[in-house]
Amino acid sequence: MLGVLRIQGALATTGQVRLLSARLLASKSTTDMTTNRGESSQSAATEHFDIIIGGGGLVGTTLAAALAKNPTLADKKVLLLEGAPEFRGFNPTGPYQNRVSAINHNSIELFKSIDAWTHIESARYKPVKQMQVWESNTDALIQFQHDNFASDVACIIENDLILDAVYARVKEAPNVEILNKARIQCVRLPRDSNSNLSELQLQDGRSFSCDLLIGADGANSVVRKEMNVDVFSLNYDRMGLVATLELGEDACDNSVAWQRFLPNGPVALLPLTDRLSSLVWSTTNEQAKMLQALPPTEFVDALNEAFCRQYPRVELADKAVQALNSLFGHNGSQHQVQYPPRVCGVLDKSRATFPLGFLHASSYVCNGAALVGDAAHRVHPLAGQGVNLGFSDVRYLVESLAAGAYAGFKLGDKQHLIKYERKCLAKNVPIMLGVHGLHTLYATQFSPVVLLRSLGLQLTQNLPPVKNLFMRGAMGQ
Repeated sequence: MLGVLRIQGALATTGQVRLLSARLLASKSTTDMTTNRGESSQSAATEHFDIIIGGGGLVGTTLAAALAKNPTLADKKVLLLEGAPEFRGFNPTGPYQNRVSAINHNSIELFKSIDAWTHIESARYKPVKQMQVWESNTDALIQFQHDNFASDVACIIENDLILDAVYARVKEAPNVEILNKARIQCVRLPRDSNSNLSELQLQDGRSFSCDLLIGADGANSVVRKEMNVDVFSLNYDRMGLVATLELGEDACDNSVAWQRFLPNGPVALLPLTDRLSSLVWSTTNEQAKMLQALPPTEFVDALNEAFCRQYPRVELADKAVQALNSLFGHNGSQHQVQYPPRVCGVLDKSRATFPLGFLHASSYVCNGAALVGDAAHRVHPLAGQGVNLGFSDVRYLVESLAAGAYAGFKLGDKQHLIKYERKCLAKNVPIMLGVHGLHTLYATQFSPVVLLRSLGLQLTQNLPPVKNLFMRGAMGQ
């Protein structure tokens, strides 16, 4: 103690001892206060929720709305994390946007169940009454429609309008909190810790815990990587080109969706209004970049040519298609290709590209976590099934969580989450393999393959029960 109280080699005076003691006490008090504040901040930093959804896109936001609407789960505290700034909303009187989705019957029923469909109906959407798909190397084609056009094949809706509708429902829900500009830095699942909770930390340092973490964070999902599941993925070395198009006067009511398989990939026109359509053109990376850079008039000419040009024919396949039609008692005029309305313009700055590929996770669930949408699966857009499979995930997951909660299971219990996975796999895998198979079949011009795919397409057209089976699958029924 003398060493402590010695000042410049001399013993301290009584006054100096008192001064030093006061300073030591003040220092200890300050240290204690700092320590207490640190402990308080640490406890407040890890906020707990029952369910955290990573990703506020179409599927993640719809899931949040569906959880809030379900009576069994309505008391669960839900956090929706979105990396982008706050959604700016949708203007139904503004220009049509280039990112749209072909929404099937099951997805529409989901929107109705969460009270989002009336919001979409009151804005704008376009029913599809008929769909025509045809070959470029033969006369093979298939046309989908209900008898007497009694109901719609699908509805074309802008992605931002869907987001606007489901966000409106989420913001009304008292048990759902939305956090924007929230990017997940790291995740720790129950298997990695002594806790039964899933934990995550954001890039800004904030931390959260939950009973169930749901990865709706896309093809590069951070949640999926932490789940350590096997992933089968393929890069198609193709790009999708989207644009909003103006049509000529021959468009009439423009209620048909058109898709033609070209040598480099399918090109599709999806109706938006009587005089507007949305383009989805899948092609090579080089051609996609070239098409995006073309002046508007040249781009429109290239697009019209893609739908009407006569490509080199495979004579054997043509004869086989004609023979098949004759076998079913159909002449050429009964299965004659109709052509889409002429494109006369492209909206300024509406052209954009995105990469195409295939992805499927070997498992959708583990203790404390589950995957939905593109985090679990990704497909080629040629059949318009990608987002519909995601909405199907939402329906199955909410049903499974509600049943589990009612039975007393914990939200993150894998033994119950596995029921959600089984339902999804039974639905998703056949559709994904079918879409991938179509992409593979139409990625080659090898004559025997052209023959087989043309016969398959025309056989489906000539067998109504088979065609109806495919149509019900595409509609999610």
